[in-house]
Amino acid sequence: MQTLSDHILDIAQNSIRAQASRVEIDLQENITEDSLVITIRDNGCGMDENTVAKVTDPFFTSRTVRKVGLGIPLFKQNAEATGGTLKIKSKPGEGTTIEASFGLLHWDRPPMGDIAGSIVILVSANPGIDFIYRHSTEKGKYTFDTNEVKEILEGVPLNDPEIVIALRQMIRENIKEITQTS
Repeated sequence: MQTLSDHILDIAQNSIRAQASRVEIDLQENITEDSLVITIRDNGCGMDENTVAKVTDPFFTSRTVRKVGLGIPLFKQNAEATGGTLKIKSKPGEGTTIEASFGLLHWDRPPMGDIAGSIVILVSANPGIDFIYRHSTEKGKYTFDTNEVKEILEGVPLNDPEIVIALRQMIRENIKEITQTS
C-alpha cells in the first residue's frame, strides 16, 4: 500500500468483512503538533484478545483465500517509521477501533493519496452500510455522513453513477478547503 488512503480502504474493507453496518473514519491533522491521527471504528463482529495480539503479524490472517495479511502490519510499520504508533481495541460483538498516529511532516510518512476516491469507493460499493468520514485540521472540520446524504437524495441510490461523481467532487472540495494553506 503506497498511500494512507490505500490503508484506510483496506482497514474499512476489513470492517465490512466483519459484518459492520457502520464504519467511522476520522483524520486529525495538526501541523503545529506535527501529528496525523487516523482512526477507523466499526460495529462489526470484533475480535478476541488472542486475535488482536496476532493481527499485526504479517503471517496471520483470518481469511481463507491466502495465508498472509499485510494490511494492518504495513499500516503499523508506516506509522512507526514516522515515530507514531498503532493501537487496536476490539471486543467480540462490539466492534473494532484501529488508531494510527504519524508524524505529519515526517519524510517517511506515506502521502495521503485520494482520500475522497477511497471514501466514495467504499460508499458506492456498500450502499447499505453507514459511513461517516470526519477530517479536521487547524483550519477547520469536515464531516461526510451517508445517512445525511441518503436523506437529501430521497431514495436515489448512493451508487448511481452521477451521484458517485458528485460525491467524489464534494468530498474533494471540502477536504481542499480545510487542508490548503493560504
